[in-house]
Amino acid sequence: MTSQSISRQPAPKRRTHWASRAWSGLVVGLMTFFLINVGLMIASVATNSVAKRWLGTWLPNGWTLEWYSAAWQEFQLGDVLLVTVQVVLSVVVLSILIGVPAAYTLARRNFRGKKLLTGLFLLPLMIPPITYGIPLATLMYELHLAGTLPGVIIANLLPALPFVILVMTPFIEQIDPNLESAARVFGARTFTMFRHVLVPLLAPGILAASLLVLVRTIAMFELTFLTAGADTQTLVVALYYSVFAAGVRASQSIDAMAMVYMIVTLIWLLIAMRFVSPTQLVSRVKEHPQT
Repeated sequence: MTSQSISRQPAPKRRTHWASRAWSGLVVGLMTFFLINVGLMIASVATNSVAKRWLGTWLPNGWTLEWYSAAWQEFQLGDVLLVTVQVVLSVVVLSILIGVPAAYTLARRNFRGKKLLTGLFLLPLMIPPITYGIPLATLMYELHLAGTLPGVIIANLLPALPFVILVMTPFIEQIDPNLESAARVFGARTFTMFRHVLVPLLAPGILAASLLVLVRTIAMFELTFLTAGADTQTLVVALYYSVFAAGVRASQSIDAMAMVYMIVTLIWLLIAMRFVSPTQLVSRVKEHPQT
């Protein structure tokens, strides 16, 4: 009986091992299926944006880049890209200038109503933008800000600030407060201490927050759509109008515009990733106080 019981013990381990392998295979298979579908959709759009004729064949009968120039002129992409750059840069700079001090206050100070204030800051992340976008747009129309560039910047700034606060608060909490005390002992004022002591230590966090805000602003459709005018549309809103607005448009020019949107987004991401690696942000913050 003892030998039989010993021989039967490894069976549950084998079943667990096979179940684990089956689950891992299922996850890998689903991820592969998803990536293949996304790749095929992008390839289809990219191919159609340079196709002359494409009727019932795997590949077009001819290739051309004329659709990009047609989309550039038809949808006024030069003006749209300029507005997009202005909105993105303004939102990134303002969210950092406002969000970093707010995160510092939440990380370093304990006061009554702190949890309530933190919840209010993070509220735009927890509810869909359309729920507060309509009242916001109504208020902006009453203040004559809707349809203007400042109005679009303010609308995109509301959901951008929580990203900065959410990212920067843990970074600030991991910095040793004794560094700030030492700077004050040597006569540094608050602005000097913040500029020469905290900002160099917070640089990876600031870059990470800027990356999140940048991606969020480029892709922000609801608030921009509700508050933008004819001359203040960002690229994602212009792309929506090119697809659903009245009139007949060539699908190739629309796909060319979609490719411009994707390329612009990837360029911004690559530039941001050139300066910061999100997987190493926490380790970098921990290394600075020790040195």
